[in-house]
Amino acid sequence: HCCVKDRHKRWPSCVFVVIAAVSSLKGFYSHSFSLSSLPLPVLIKQAEPVDESSVKKMILTFEKRSYKNQELRIKFPDNPEKFMESELDLNDIIQEMHVIATMPDLYHLLVELNAVHSLLGLLTVVDLLQELTDIDTLHESEEGAEVLIDALVEGQVVALLVQNMERLDEQVKEEADGIYNTLAIIENMAEFRPGMCTEAAQQGLMQWLLKRIKARPFDANKLYCSEILAILLQNNDNTRELLGEMDGIDVLLQQLSVFKRHNPSTAEEQEMMENLFDALCSCLMLPANRDRFLRGEGLQLMNLMLREKKMSRTSALKVLDHGMIGPEGADNCHKFVDILGLRTIFPLFMKTPKKMKKTGASEKEHEEHVSSIIASMLRNLKSQQRSRLLSKFTENDCEKVDRLMELHFKYLEAVQQADKRIEGEKHEMVRRGEILDDSMEDEFYLRRLDAGLFVLQLICYIMVEISNSGIPQLRQRVHQILNLRGGSVKVVRHVMREYAESIGDGKTEEFKEAERKRIMDLVDSF
Repeated sequence: HCCVKDRHKRWPSCVFVVIAAVSSLKGFYSHSFSLSSLPLPVLIKQAEPVDESSVKKMILTFEKRSYKNQELRIKFPDNPEKFMESELDLNDIIQEMHVIATMPDLYHLLVELNAVHSLLGLLTVVDLLQELTDIDTLHESEEGAEVLIDALVEGQVVALLVQNMERLDEQVKEEADGIYNTLAIIENMAEFRPGMCTEAAQQGLMQWLLKRIKARPFDANKLYCSEILAILLQNNDNTRELLGEMDGIDVLLQQLSVFKRHNPSTAEEQEMMENLFDALCSCLMLPANRDRFLRGEGLQLMNLMLREKKMSRTSALKVLDHGMIGPEGADNCHKFVDILGLRTIFPLFMKTPKKMKKTGASEKEHEEHVSSIIASMLRNLKSQQRSRLLSKFTENDCEKVDRLMELHFKYLEAVQQADKRIEGEKHEMVRRGEILDDSMEDEFYLRRLDAGLFVLQLICYIMVEISNSGIPQLRQRVHQILNLRGGSVKVVRHVMREYAESIGDGKTEEFKEAERKRIMDLVDSF
């Protein structure tokens, strides 16, 4: 194995045995050893000036060596010694090509000289592809980056990367690192071009990710898979539907069930748990997945998580909110009452937990999710289940109405303070002669929502719903506390009119109109 050129005589003979074994079993994989640590002349060459001409020469050399290596591999498939020399030559030039990752404006040469096709054919260059697709580098030259990403997508790079990952053995550290680096390539490409997520998911990536997150124990690659999964599902109904069809909802619920009675043991494991919760929330934006969530007993799992008071409680609340909101959440709302969920949600409504710092959730987030869940139930529940919900507000001398009004004044004050600040800013802008266009008005509205307007709208909605429930006791209590604390029916009506105007994002015009009319009828009767 050592009968090679003089420049390789310093290498230990065992290196060639390793290369031969890896080559014959899997196809040569560059992470099996580190050429950068070896005394090769290539390291000296990289110090030379690099320009368009030298990059062209480098790529053409790569093409020649790649072709020669492929030819010898086909000719001597069972005799690695015969193609060892070409293997080493090929790796020398691949190491040299890393310098191209610092010059995104020359990426077009990789495409024009057909090097991308050769790189994808080899897939022994995961580390090189990772450097080429580094997100900071891609943004240095948008034009060069677009050309490279186009070529990679056209070459179905994700399908090839998935095939490569399926061959790798994560028990071997170098190959586990290779999977991590492969996922980095996919993340970089998805961040630069979010539109490719659908295609990537359909090229086997979704199936591979769902299979990989089921593997135990927890490690860095499992964490990365959960992150990629959350990215694929964000704002993308196509990938959400694909995951649902692959029984992915059940996979997510199974993985999350571990945290029902046990907290994550490390910060990294907690991050993975949050990624899986985020993925589940994204999936529940699709109505078909809400049915799968219901059939998979997702409501029961989230309800248990709320009762166990572990770290998962905050995210379980968020999942319930996503699963029950809107008319598509009606079945989940009814089921939640049937599994005695009211006994779980109202203690959380009455008192915001103090131990939320570990989960990174705020008091406002908690109160928003709980209020949203109760508002969704008031909107969706019928007959017996609705009666059970309304009776909760009459318990213990209407203590839950008292809490509702307490939250009303809390968030009303927060919004009023935000409005004062915004009015001051608007006045200052007008004084400077600046124009208040629609984009500025939208920005101010978002700031008001963030300050607590959305929670206030939910609370006011609950107020007008229970006041119109036909239970005089509830209506009297709401108006009594409003009068005692100097509140105003006009303010509640104003908040609700604003809410009605902004409702139904992404819905049909017919739905928006019907919902606005329903809310305004409640407001008029308030």
